[in-house]
Amino acid sequence: MKILITGANGFIGKNLQVHLKEAGYQEIICIDRESTTADLQEGLKNADFIYHLAGINRPKDITEFHAGNVGLTEEIIAGLNALGRSVPIAYTSSIQAEIDNPYGASKSAAESVLREYQKRTGAAVYIYRLPNVFGKWCRPNYNSAVATFCHNTAHNLPITINDANAALRLVYIDDVCESFSSLLGSKVPAGQVDVTTVYDTTVGFVAETLAKFRISRDTLITEAVGTGLVRALYSTYVSYLATDDFSYQVPSYGDARGVFVEMLKTPDCGQFSFFTAHPGITRGGHYHHTKTEKFLVIKGEARFGFRHILTGERVELITKGAESRIVETIPGWAHDITNIGQDEMVVMLWANEIFDRQKPDTISHEV
Repeated sequence: MKILITGANGFIGKNLQVHLKEAGYQEIICIDRESTTADLQEGLKNADFIYHLAGINRPKDITEFHAGNVGLTEEIIAGLNALGRSVPIAYTSSIQAEIDNPYGASKSAAESVLREYQKRTGAAVYIYRLPNVFGKWCRPNYNSAVATFCHNTAHNLPITINDANAALRLVYIDDVCESFSSLLGSKVPAGQVDVTTVYDTTVGFVAETLAKFRISRDTLITEAVGTGLVRALYSTYVSYLATDDFSYQVPSYGDARGVFVEMLKTPDCGQFSFFTAHPGITRGGHYHHTKTEKFLVIKGEARFGFRHILTGERVELITKGAESRIVETIPGWAHDITNIGQDEMVVMLWANEIFDRQKPDTISHEV
């Protein structure tokens, strides 16, 4: 299948190309601002599917709305008509097509051209009235508040907010591309198509969340970046980091026993760290009332000792780095860990809560 993309070098076009190639579509005809009329006509001659993404949204003169949005669409349809071809088309319109302004009117008019093409030829036309699209490679200081906020926050630049409570309706670029890709070889009904996942939020929430991302490298506390809007915002935010910021230092606390390094903290799922111990060194020697921990020896050989603080019952466990075995501490049992190997021991540690110096829940006790 040969696929033609107009606006191929734009934000959505670049991402769509990657998604299509991952799906196995290698013959992609790219039309951009540098392409000629002949390039477009040649593409129309060979295309089996068209993603019409090109358009004008920031013109120097409002008359450019009609030329860029309606005029190009008419040129595509006229080219197909001259070739006697009926090719499926997916078109990126806008939610502003419902609004009486020059941009919205031009998008609505382009939709009408495409619907007439579908009615006359029977070719499937898919119209996406997209809200604000955000994600990697979106150009800041252009037409996306999220892109501008991400870029400025990542580069420690100020952002301007006129109304923190202003509503934002967002769709994430990967969700858009997945919806576009699903049109190929499927039986999606022609007509208006909506991206399944839409996020309704506010300007203030986005700005506050991005600010938390930035300070997380100092506090080590991460937001809940595994699902939903916050997941998509975090992925977008880090895509704007300068290459010098791809890495960062975390605190390391060293003494005669080895080092202890904190890596990541969460508001509600504890924290991650690791420590080292020289041969013969014992760490721990305390118990917890509520705190629980998981230890994973990733290098060396360890002996874990446990003593019940009431009964005195003792348990010993031996584990090595090659075993990939978790040892879990139990409330009410004092515990320690000793390096019984000949080399430095490295242990990964998860605790179910962030360490609080004011309420450490860590009481010294002999094991």
